[in-house]
Amino acid sequence: MSIIMEEVELGEHLRTTGTALKGWLMAQSLDALAVGTLWLAGLLVIGVPWAPLWAVVGGLCQFVPGVGTVLALLGPAFVALASGGAERMVYVLILYAVIVATDGLVFQPYLMRRVVRMPIWASILTPLVLGILIPFWGVLLSAPLLAVIYTYKARARAPSSQP
Repeated sequence: MSIIMEEVELGEHLRTTGTALKGWLMAQSLDALAVGTLWLAGLLVIGVPWAPLWAVVGGLCQFVPGVGTVLALLGPAFVALASGGAERMVYVLILYAVIVATDGLVFQPYLMRRVVRMPIWASILTPLVLGILIPFWGVLLSAPLLAVIYTYKARARAPSSQP
């Protein structure tokens, strides 16, 4: 009988964890869409060739923590330098700074709060702290780990439907 109960509990844990990671992936996808849209609008205004391509690359790079934003900058910066000189490249660098700040301080905390029910302070501080403690892996795992923790926390608060 205890083996059956353990299997039921394992199934519950797997469902809860799966739900949390699904929420995190949804929030991350929305974040990537928002960042890609900012890249597209900014690059079109600046007049960078192949702006839609660089916007898609910028959105996809959002899934790579830490270095993804820098990778997203390389293509537009070089194309801007080649097509419009140093002045256009400086505009791309300014756009990059605006996008990174807006994403880190507005989009990610807001989406994590709305989709995963994670407090804004946790989504800002945890990647910083874990990034210091475990440099690469801390940044990589902080958001999905927080999603799982806050899903379990919400589950513990919810009234049980079992008799």
